[in-house]
Amino acid sequence: MKQSPVDVVKLVPPVATQQLRTDIRHGRERADAYGWLRAENWQDVFKDTSVLDPVIRDHLLAENAYQQQVMAGTEALRDTLVAELRGRIKEDDSSVPAPDGEWAYGIAYEAGAEYPRIIRRPRDGSDDDATVILDGAREAADRPYFSIGGVGHSPDHRWLSWSHDDKGSEFYTVSIRDIETGKDLDVRIEDTSGGAVWSARSNGLFYTRLDSNHRPSRVFFHRLGSDPHDDALIYEETDTGFFMGVGKTQSGEFVVIDIHDHETSEAWLIPANNPAAEPRLVAERETAVEYDVDEGDGTLYILTNADGAHDFKIVTAPTDASRRSDWSEYVPHEDGRLILSHMVLKRHLIWMERREGLPRIVVKRLSDGEEHAIAFEEEAYSLGLAGTYEFDTDTIRFTYSSLTTPTQTYDYDVATRQRTLLKTQEVPSGHDPEDYVTRRIFAPALDGELVPISLLYRKDLKLDGTAPCLLYGYGSYGIAIPASFNANALSLVDRGFIWAIAHVRGGKDKGFAWYDAGRRRNKANTFTDFIACADHLVAENYTSYERIVAEGGSAGGMLMGAVANMAPEKFGGIIAVVPFVDVLNTMLDDTLPLTPPEWPEWGNPILSGEDYEVISTYSPYDNVKRQAYPPMLVLAGLTDPRVTYWEPAKWVARLREMKTDDNPVLLRTNMDSGHGGASGRFSKLEEIAYIYAFALKLMGKAA
Repeated sequence: MKQSPVDVVKLVPPVATQQLRTDIRHGRERADAYGWLRAENWQDVFKDTSVLDPVIRDHLLAENAYQQQVMAGTEALRDTLVAELRGRIKEDDSSVPAPDGEWAYGIAYEAGAEYPRIIRRPRDGSDDDATVILDGAREAADRPYFSIGGVGHSPDHRWLSWSHDDKGSEFYTVSIRDIETGKDLDVRIEDTSGGAVWSARSNGLFYTRLDSNHRPSRVFFHRLGSDPHDDALIYEETDTGFFMGVGKTQSGEFVVIDIHDHETSEAWLIPANNPAAEPRLVAERETAVEYDVDEGDGTLYILTNADGAHDFKIVTAPTDASRRSDWSEYVPHEDGRLILSHMVLKRHLIWMERREGLPRIVVKRLSDGEEHAIAFEEEAYSLGLAGTYEFDTDTIRFTYSSLTTPTQTYDYDVATRQRTLLKTQEVPSGHDPEDYVTRRIFAPALDGELVPISLLYRKDLKLDGTAPCLLYGYGSYGIAIPASFNANALSLVDRGFIWAIAHVRGGKDKGFAWYDAGRRRNKANTFTDFIACADHLVAENYTSYERIVAEGGSAGGMLMGAVANMAPEKFGGIIAVVPFVDVLNTMLDDTLPLTPPEWPEWGNPILSGEDYEVISTYSPYDNVKRQAYPPMLVLAGLTDPRVTYWEPAKWVARLREMKTDDNPVLLRTNMDSGHGGASGRFSKLEEIAYIYAFALKLMGKAA
């Protein structure tokens, strides 16, 4: 491979010591020399980073020092990039407040503020009438990390529940504020998942508490004026393989306890006006059957894949239904029409669906079944259903954007079909969509499937194969990456990059079958699809292999690790953000926060020798080999409960041990944050600028 432009001639990377540990499963022995990087007290580290083993801390700090040395000389570029990125943000931006009864609620930023304010104004008032009910900047104070979780006002508009995490470990503390006085009550509900749901009478709230292994295992009800230690246990999930959350139907009539993994779900209902009532089962969980419940005027509307409805259908049932035999088909299943979500208003059913990879909103009038759709004409775009606080309304809110079109917020009258543009995202430094091209092309996969690629580039770019390309991919959990406006990407595109999104299998970009063809025993399709996208971009003369910088985060970071092992010669650089790369070891450890719920996605290598074999074929850490690798940038978060810090740390150590080239592998660990990186809206820009500077330097565009 051609020598990297990054100058590392005199720099020596840290070398992790090797402490060989062996593991035998299903008759196979594996050796792991870097398992010591996992702190024995990792649960404690999530809450207090000072208890991290000093030897591990010193290694991570040495890695941070090395990456700073390698990236020396890019400081001015990074400052320029931060200024550009910040220049595209309207610093005193605000949302269009959403009405609920006599009030409307929204968020607003002060110029220079890292965190938002939650505001309230009279329903028909103006911005001048707004009152700040929660000031994120004030609450953050001087904390190095601060993240606001769920925020929700009570039905009587007297109280505000809000949560925060100041470690990055996603253990949220819930506080309750008296909106009239602006003061919090003298109670703190610790170790929650962040969200809370008010009872109909506004006298208390439901929430989910995390156990010591970061699993949401119990739902409690907190009554105002009581001690949180006395909160009533409403439901406990004993199966560690399931996530659990609590929500509310659009009508406000029922609190919903939602229990699910990646392929199975179960819901329990509690009357919102009677928190003491026993939760009532909607339908018993059945492996590979998913369902999601909403309610309107005494009828349950259930989105489900039951009875072979792979792309989902909507059924109805009475509110006292307790089994699937009580369900009646309402919106039938159609192959290739994936229903993503639904909501019920008093007179209309609304759902989001995706056809041929593009989203649209469908409205069905309940009185007579008449339907119509909201769709757009661009080749690639993103649509979001923001919904509404209210039930007895004909107005919904949605957002639209594309790779060239900044986000537009609309109110839509589902009865009159009148669309009202409320706001267009401002780009203060300027943005002319006519200067750019957005396209959707299709790459032929190894088995003949066509993999969509969304593209953004300047209209004046010469497509002669010389342009650098940032190729982004994810491809897991059924998550589709939207072709939405990304103001940050313009800093690369305006410097001659092509911005590309590979909609590989493992997401639901082309329906449920697209997801199913990229998980468990089919996971290899995710990786070969991404490589096929790189091949197609080169074949169509958009770029060349050495000009492609691949990027992915979390499960997308696993994708980066896999393609680095499989086809390193087809990428000029790889960026892996909080990458899930130690897949086999993590799936073999059922004490980790996400392992049991993840088995439906990856397989259970503890019980299944076949699953073990499949995962062992692609797990990036286990498949590092003696070969040349492209330059790589790896980002981690010390308190990340989703992808623990030791996964990228171990991976980088093994890459250094095995690779045969002189290209740098950089590990940057954020010692004050978790999975999402820096928490403030401007501090995040520094991380983005760092990533972009790495890509620009690799492509010889750092000047």
